[in-house]
Amino acid sequence: MLKTMLEYKSHQAGIVFEVINESYTTQTCSCCRMIPSSSPKGRAGLGIREWTCNECGAVHDRDTNAAKNILAAGHCRLAVGIPLL
Repeated sequence: MLKTMLEYKSHQAGIVFEVINESYTTQTCSCCRMIPSSSPKGRAGLGIREWTCNECGAVHDRDTNAAKNILAAGHCRLAVGIPLL
């Protein structure tokens, strides 16, 4: 419902709104972009709030890491250009 409202308000204001796929954003290391075996996976991993990437050694908070990955995905999309309406 929040995404629908944001999309509506963005369109009304003439602002570009695009939904980023959230899949694997918690599991992907925001530093090295790998999905290491040490990352939290599946329902069993929901209780894991902090984890260390065994590829690069970075320590991540689950939610902060996901937010960084979503932000990076949004920046990548902006880098290729905003479509004309």
